[in-house]
Amino acid sequence: MNWLPILLLGVVTFAATVLLLKLPKAGWTLFGAALLFGLTGYAVQGWPEYPGAPKAAAVQVTEGNELMIEARRVYFDPESIPSRFVTVADAFARKGQYQDAANMLRNAVQDDPRDVEAWVAMGNALVEHAAGSLTPPAMYAYARAERIDPANPAPKYFLGIAHLRNGRPLETRNLWAQMLEDAPSDAEWRPDMQLRLDRLDQLLAQTAAQQ
Repeated sequence: MNWLPILLLGVVTFAATVLLLKLPKAGWTLFGAALLFGLTGYAVQGWPEYPGAPKAAAVQVTEGNELMIEARRVYFDPESIPSRFVTVADAFARKGQYQDAANMLRNAVQDDPRDVEAWVAMGNALVEHAAGSLTPPAMYAYARAERIDPANPAPKYFLGIAHLRNGRPLETRNLWAQMLEDAPSDAEWRPDMQLRLDRLDQLLAQTAAQQ
């Protein structure tokens, strides 16, 4: 078995957990050990070519779904209520029903093609529906959001998250660095974003040293 894809998967999973879910530094070692143990077990006993037994996916409400929505709202005026379509789409997303969320968001952008938050939410829903893959429709949604409001950092932030999940941390680093360069010095989200970028730089440096 080729270990490179397994190691890459581990690095991407660890980075996404630390940066997106804000895993406390005290838990890095424990999480890393558990992740390494699981990947090692798969490498020893896993059989990717073994036929699977498909089952209907169970709908689950997870903390990650809620965190994604909260992270999106950080980049929009808290006093500005999302459209009714975005609100309903968020309810679907909380339950893991990303296709239903994306369909609802199509109604949102048809109703108001300049709704930046709806375009960002659609990009997020499409990425999640594709199990983390950055599909052309998701890239189009993020691009539309950025074209409508170039000053809003949300499209770059979530596009960076998607690149990170797909094993392209350098693209993430470039996007997030550009976010900080363009951001006002008093932006409320700036310190948190700088912390994420610093952690990503540390991860990239560690990966380069190991290679």
